[in-house]
Amino acid sequence: MIGLATRAGKTVSGEFATEKAVKSFQAELVIVAEDASDNTKKLFKDKSSFYEIPCYEFGVKEELGHAMGKEMRASLAVTDFGFAQSIRKLLDGTQN
Repeated sequence: MIGLATRAGKTVSGEFATEKAVKSFQAELVIVAEDASDNTKKLFKDKSSFYEIPCYEFGVKEELGHAMGKEMRASLAVTDFGFAQSIRKLLDGTQN
């Protein structure tokens, strides 16, 4: 699903671009790699909480990058509500 959103141009990745999407209210969902640094995890957890955007820890950097068809990514934001809802359903299913 992340790959589809990326091909549709509805994702941004990398710490700077993800943070910018959150601050500009463009992000509908934030995903941070489980092996990202503690500072990165805290940054996005705090920012997402403040801006009331769902934030998930999922996979490792290589998996997130691969899903986007790119190199390793520690963080990404989904900017489309429909894609964000679909991805959240999948993520919530894996957390049970």
